[in-house]
Amino acid sequence: MKQYFIKSCEITWEQMKRYKMCYFFLAPYALLFALFFITPMIISIWYSFTNYNVLEPATFIGFQNYINLFLADEIFLKSVQNTFLLATITGPIGYVLAFMFAWFINELPKGIRAIAVLVFYAPTISGQVFMIWTIFFSGDAYGILNAFLIHYNIIDTPKWWLVTPDLMMNCAIVVVLWMSLGAGFLAFIAGFQGLDKTLYEAGLCDGISNRWQELWYITLPSMKPQLMFGAVMAITQSFAIADVTVALFGFPSTDYAVHTVVNHLVDYGAIRFEMGYASAIATILFLSMIYTNKGVQFLLRKVGT
Repeated sequence: MKQYFIKSCEITWEQMKRYKMCYFFLAPYALLFALFFITPMIISIWYSFTNYNVLEPATFIGFQNYINLFLADEIFLKSVQNTFLLATITGPIGYVLAFMFAWFINELPKGIRAIAVLVFYAPTISGQVFMIWTIFFSGDAYGILNAFLIHYNIIDTPKWWLVTPDLMMNCAIVVVLWMSLGAGFLAFIAGFQGLDKTLYEAGLCDGISNRWQELWYITLPSMKPQLMFGAVMAITQSFAIADVTVALFGFPSTDYAVHTVVNHLVDYGAIRFEMGYASAIATILFLSMIYTNKGVQFLLRKVGT
């Protein structure tokens, strides 16, 4: 084993010397990435083991922050439950919807396809999206949803969609799904445009007889990079939900019904300035995203095999 490790290091060093010019051009990005991403992450993990309030020097307290999170912080446990519920529902569904919409839109004529892409991507870049949904879920009789339900005698009195704990999570899921057509959707569109058309001709000769077989045996295996990118973006977005809950339900929301881990992180980091505790929350969120991403990558490797 030791000899194998030494030999591997020698091969790696030889390859680095052979492609030193490539590493030279990559050096500026690698330096910036290490400085602004890797270094802050390491510092955050260190502070998660300390009692640090910005004004006083950090004091090492071991795993006390993590113990408090899981054994004494009921709101954090509630936020974990809400986050995983939102991620479990909106992540996979949003990912599949983004792919299916991209697949259907790709079949449209070029001019119509460009307009359709803009329409489906608009929610991601729209700055007034929350105002639209606030009007839609307004709690008085003039709210769009309440007016519709009252008109058709489905309900008798208006419902307070944005302040009633039993209704808030459903509203959040709807809004997050509507906004989920983001960068992953564009990646899927680009992937469809770059597919080799000769593969479909070869598949026809090999016995593929319908579009679903084309999708499974040709399209999905050919789009693994885009599928991976879309999965990473979907995981990141689903675990980082925070702006939607703040804009629609307030901060904090009623009975913390849609309080997420990121909301809890902002509460302790940006409002209470308990940076050690906030760093522990950030570390747990980071590890959850990493392991979820690993699981999704494992599943995507099985696609088309």
